[in-house]
Amino acid sequence: MRAPDAVFADPRLAVLYDAFDDDRSDLEVYAAIVEELDAHRVVDVGCGTGCLAVLLAERGLEVVGVDPAVASLGVARSKPYSDGVTWVEGDATALAGRVSGADLAMMTGNVAQVFVDDADWVLTLGAIRGVLAGGGWFVFETRRPEVRDWETWEVPETARIHPDGKRSVVSRTVTEVALPLVTFESVTVMDGDVIESASTLRFREYDELVHDLDTHGFDVVEVRDAPDRPGKEWVFLARVRG
Repeated sequence: MRAPDAVFADPRLAVLYDAFDDDRSDLEVYAAIVEELDAHRVVDVGCGTGCLAVLLAERGLEVVGVDPAVASLGVARSKPYSDGVTWVEGDATALAGRVSGADLAMMTGNVAQVFVDDADWVLTLGAIRGVLAGGGWFVFETRRPEVRDWETWEVPETARIHPDGKRSVVSRTVTEVALPLVTFESVTVMDGDVIESASTLRFREYDELVHDLDTHGFDVVEVRDAPDRPGKEWVFLARVRG
């Protein structure tokens, strides 16, 4: 699978991720889904800096967080309740032989869209199916392509103040729209360094997602609106068939 983007993998950027993306009101909604589904063993795929994983661990759940970005996992491990999470470095395939019988696997944020290649997406779905118990759930969000939300992603050079008082200047540019792929580049200037991060997301159609889930043994039980981007995303609740 492709290496994680610098915004997650570069230690200079990973440590700032939570400070600059501090509106995580969606996490309580996902925590409520965990409770609604009566899940006790949860796998957070693409856990990043661990915001959701530690929130669930604080509530006494058995949680596994997996992510290929070592720098992001380093931030996650520094948080309160992180000792209640089993952290795994790697993509979802790294869970094989380590995790089984989970009640729920989740992918929040843009995680489901970073798998731009069909082969990577297939491997990920298979790996998630492999860690779930019979009747287990897979919950993930993904952006709706018809909304064309990338048209709002441009960010001019903007000064940001860090929690420690330091200053950086950030910008973001959409460099290519070749559906189903959208590529954008972020630039952060900090302490005299110019740190670039290129990202590509894949916008899968609704029917494509249903087909892929069906192929891997999931039934789509419900599709909801995203809590933090209403009207712009789908939240799939799929269950292991049989």
